[in-house]
Amino acid sequence: MAEAPLRSSVRIRPSPARLALGFAAGFLAVLVFHQGMYAFLYAIGFIANPPYPVQPIPPFGLPRFWSLAFWGGVWGIVFVLVEQYFPRGAKYWLAALLFGALAPSLVYWFIVAPIKGTPIAGGWKIDAMTRGLILNGAWGLGTAAVLWLFARVSGSRP
Repeated sequence: MAEAPLRSSVRIRPSPARLALGFAAGFLAVLVFHQGMYAFLYAIGFIANPPYPVQPIPPFGLPRFWSLAFWGGVWGIVFVLVEQYFPRGAKYWLAALLFGALAPSLVYWFIVAPIKGTPIAGGWKIDAMTRGLILNGAWGLGTAAVLWLFARVSGSRP
């Protein structure tokens, strides 16, 4: 007796348009959700510096928040590539939050920071690590929300 598979193992590669939407969603999520959460954390005294940091970032000297938005867009592409593995329904939003909180944070702590010559995981300072998880989690939810909004406006699937 043959058994039916529980779930198809075939995954569809996102279209270039969907990847571009992922970039746009991640970019916008930094400007609205990540920096919005940053503003909230600044207002309650959990972050010392105000949101939308403007110090120039090499090599082009653009304000830091534009660099953050660009990398949020790059992570938005990664989000689109992995979201097909997220559960559907309410658990989708939890998966988006967890992906946002963990994936960019772990890459920063263990790959980017050593490349930049800064301590791994911010020197294991719990308050700094918590801020990163909260901010990146807000980005993950924001990216999912912007993708959902794009889908609603265009009439396509979320």
